Amino acid sequence: MECMDLINTLAPCLVQVGWNADIANLVSLLLGVVLVATLPLITVIFLIWVERKFAARIQDRIGPNRVGPFGLLQSVADALKMLSKEDITPSGADRFLYNLAPIITFATIVLLWAIVPFTPLHVGADLSIGILYFVAVGSIAAVKIMVAGWSSNNKYALLGAFRSIALIVSYEVPMILALLLPVLLSGSMSMQDITLAQGGMWFVFMSPLAAIIFFIANLAETGRAPFDLLEAESELIAGYNIEYSGFKFGMFMAGEFMHVFTVAVLTAVLFLGGWWGPGVEQIPALGFVYLGLKASVVYLFMLLIRNTVPRFRVDQVMNINWKFMVPVSIVLILVQTFLMRLVDALGLSPSPEMAGDFVANIPQTLVFLLGNLLLGLVIVNVVRNRGRQQREAEAGAGDTPQIEAAHGVGD
Repeated sequence: MECMDLINTLAPCLVQVGWNADIANLVSLLLGVVLVATLPLITVIFLIWVERKFAARIQDRIGPNRVGPFGLLQSVADALKMLSKEDITPSGADRFLYNLAPIITFATIVLLWAIVPFTPLHVGADLSIGILYFVAVGSIAAVKIMVAGWSSNNKYALLGAFRSIALIVSYEVPMILALLLPVLLSGSMSMQDITLAQGGMWFVFMSPLAAIIFFIANLAETGRAPFDLLEAESELIAGYNIEYSGFKFGMFMAGEFMHVFTVAVLTAVLFLGGWWGPGVEQIPALGFVYLGLKASVVYLFMLLIRNTVPRFRVDQVMNINWKFMVPVSIVLILVQTFLMRLVDALGLSPSPEMAGDFVANIPQTLVFLLGNLLLGLVIVNVVRNRGRQQREAEAGAGDTPQIEAAHGVGD
């Protein structure tokens, strides 16, 4: 992160050599924006290679291995090939919105990186309302997909867009409810403050159910399997971007890969301690390494799910959300709030001076973890009983026509 250190000291250096203070601050700010925006753009080239190799291993293939060492330059070759493709705009399409949709796709993902705390000292913008910023910018995803589907003047693209609206808007509810848990535990909506609050214990141990709900909801919003209803290649040919080609289609594809890794990074920040790790207080630049490692683990787990779990039906996706995740999220908030009051009443919460100490956080973490485990057992029991009742009802409904037919023959 030497570049970030250089940007932090750039404005004072320019002022010392005679630059105007406002101009120096503007130049420093612009360079910081370029650096933060460039990071996901560079990362996506490597992510595409990782995903293709990972999927190939699961499918008993080799994957890219011809272009460059270990096929590392395959993504570059594909990008150059895509740029050479003809850019076609379908007749009857709304040209302005048709061309705007891929730009929105790319821009919204890059904007999310502005609030990511990379190290204790390096963060694009330490907003006091970072959680609200994340929700607001993330909600634009539904808009850009709807714009792409409607402006293409294609019924399959529009159908894919309709599916995406139902999916994304629905799963926004449990995601926002799950986000309340890190806010409650840290007492702040700032991403940096939430990371700092995990110095003694990661929030994934204090509220594992919230981490699971947040992960599943964001996995659904990325449109990846098993929630790939908005594309559903076997049903809708190519989904909402069926009419796009060349560079515009490449922007959609790159935006999808960046979105998946961005979700992994935000999951690491909110529940896995972010940049926290051994030696980070002495060498802040290590935070970038720790955050990258944690995000990579989450990202690989998302790839594993994509390549091993079949797609859910539309009705199953909606049932999982409204009949399971939303009620569980609401109950979890009530239980976690009660546990926080209980911990304070019992004097188990660490003092402000010991908030970053691992041992001092163990008592309250055990209470929170036990409460989450008990709630999880109740949820599993309820789901199991509900599933058994549905199977019995379906079995009973299937036997009824046969009984009636048998009576008819006897008569």
